[in-house]
Amino acid sequence: MNSLNSTLYLNTTFVRPPFFFITGFHNMRHAKYCYVFLCFVFVVSLLANSFVMFIIYTERSFHTPKYLAIFNLVVAGLGESTALIPNVIALFLFDSQYISFDACLANMFFVFLFASLQSLTLTLMAYDRLVAICLPLRYHAVITMQAMAVILTVVWAYDSVLLILMVSLITRLSFCKSIVVKSYFCQLYSLACNDNFINHVISRLNVTLFVYIPFILIVLSYIFIAGAVFKIASWEGRFKAIKTCSAHLMLVSLHYLPVIGTRIMSLTSTLKSDASIMILSIVKAITPMMNPIIYVLNTEEVRVFSKKLLKNKKKLQQK
Repeated sequence: MNSLNSTLYLNTTFVRPPFFFITGFHNMRHAKYCYVFLCFVFVVSLLANSFVMFIIYTERSFHTPKYLAIFNLVVAGLGESTALIPNVIALFLFDSQYISFDACLANMFFVFLFASLQSLTLTLMAYDRLVAICLPLRYHAVITMQAMAVILTVVWAYDSVLLILMVSLITRLSFCKSIVVKSYFCQLYSLACNDNFINHVISRLNVTLFVYIPFILIVLSYIFIAGAVFKIASWEGRFKAIKTCSAHLMLVSLHYLPVIGTRIMSLTSTLKSDASIMILSIVKAITPMMNPIIYVLNTEEVRVFSKKLLKNKKKLQQK
C-alpha cells in the first residue's frame, strides 16, 4: 500500500492520478461472506424494485400522487443499488481494487445522487401522510398528481445541481499524498494535498441538506401527526391513522437510524473503521431491497393486486 502512495510526490504542484485504489473489504476478515451476501441482496433488490415499478406503471388505480412518490423512491433505491453493489462485487470477482479517476467521480456522483433522492422522497412522503391525517378533507386538493410531479422534478433538479457542484469541485484538487480510498466506494476530497476547504464545506452542507434536515422535517411531521391522532375520539380511528403511516415509519427507521448511529459511534471513536465500512455497506445494500418489500407487505391494495397477478398467471399456466 505504501508503494502506491510513494508513486505520488508531495512537491508536485498538481496531480490528477490515473486511478485510485479502493480498499473496501480488502484484507478484511470474512469479507467473502459479505460479498456473497451483497450479491444476494442485489438480485433480490433488482427483482423486488422492478416488480413494484411494473405494478405501479401498469395498474391505473396506482396512478395517484402517493404511488408516484413510491415509484420515485423505488427508482432511487434501484439506482443506488446499481451504482454501488456491482462495483463492489466486481472488485472481489476480478481481484482488482483499481478504479480510474473519471469512473471514481461517476461512482461517487451516482451513489450520492440516489441516496439523497431516497432521503428527499421519504421527506416528501412524510408530507403526504401529514396532509392525509391532519387535513383529510383537503388532501385531494393539496396533494394532486400535478403538484407531486412538480415537487419531484424540483427534487431531482435540486439534488442533481448540488451533487454536480460537489463532484466538479473535486477536479480542482491535487492528489499527491495518497491514492488509497479507505471505503467501499469513491470518496475523494479528504485525500487532497492542496486546499480542500471549499470541498469540505460543500460535503458538510450536502450531509446537512440531504440527511439531517430531511430527518428533522420527518420528525416534525410525525409530531404534528401524533397530535392529530390523539384528537381522534375512537381507538379504531387512531389505529387506522397509525396503520397508514406504518410502512413509511419502517422505511424512515431503516434509512436513517443505522447511518446516524454509525456516524455518532465513529465520531466518538467507539467503532473501528473496518466495522463502520462493513455496517454502512450492508445498510446501504439492504435499504433499497426492503423499500418494495415493506410496501408490498403493508399496503393492502398492493397485496391484492399482487395476488390478482399470481392468480392470472396460474390460470394461464393451466390453460
